[in-house]
Amino acid sequence: MGVAPPAIAQVLVPHTVQLDEVELQEQGQLLAEQAAQLAQFGQFELAMPLAKLAVQLSPQEGRSWEILGRLYLRMQEADKGIEALERGRTVAPENAGILLVLGSANFQQQNYQKAVEYLEAGLKINPELPAAWFDLGNAYYMLNNLELAIERYEAAVIRDAKFWPAINNIGLVKYEQGDLDGALLKWGEAANIDKEAAEPQLAIAVALYTKGEKEKGLATGEAALRLDRRYGDLDFLRENLWGSRLLKDTEKFLATPRMKTILAGGTRQ
Repeated sequence: MGVAPPAIAQVLVPHTVQLDEVELQEQGQLLAEQAAQLAQFGQFELAMPLAKLAVQLSPQEGRSWEILGRLYLRMQEADKGIEALERGRTVAPENAGILLVLGSANFQQQNYQKAVEYLEAGLKINPELPAAWFDLGNAYYMLNNLELAIERYEAAVIRDAKFWPAINNIGLVKYEQGDLDGALLKWGEAANIDKEAAEPQLAIAVALYTKGEKEKGLATGEAALRLDRRYGDLDFLRENLWGSRLLKDTEKFLATPRMKTILAGGTRQ
């Protein structure tokens, strides 16, 4: 009987799936959009890992960095947000979304000059965004360039005639310029567009009271504060870009017994 031949070990070589660059890019873009959808519903904690993976898979895709940057900003991590957006800008310098979000982020960081530069650059690429013109107007306002602020607010209104915050802020600027009647006109336009907006109504109330139309001003102020009592807080008004002249007059107005009663939650007898 012959000797059996020695067994030959069979080495199984695992099959490795090689994902090409295009597939990785597409997968990264898909994950980024899924993260953006989650963020729209406030699911930031679920969206963040998807966005981080998206930039790993598609680091040359500006949109992925934009979404990651926006998420960081929504989660109050401004430095990380700006860093991600800057990474996106290096790979996609013509991405208007990245530039505009960088502008808004720098505004929140009180870097108003940088905010202007990014917003201007983004609007050169995509000039049809009223909210971005509004942000740019706010940045110029904070730099005390009041004429340019008004021009940018007007650009927002040209693109959306019902964009009342821009009309309202033209009123804020005019009041600081000493044009009380011009401010009243703009606040009236804003209040007519959104009758539930407390801000222009309170501004009208203060202006009327300051002009000497005290009863009308107080009645208008009551209506405004019943809509939203936050506008009875000077710090809140300052955050909403009410200037020093208007804040000074508002402080006097809110100190009246009728306004104190409203803010205390009472009713006028």
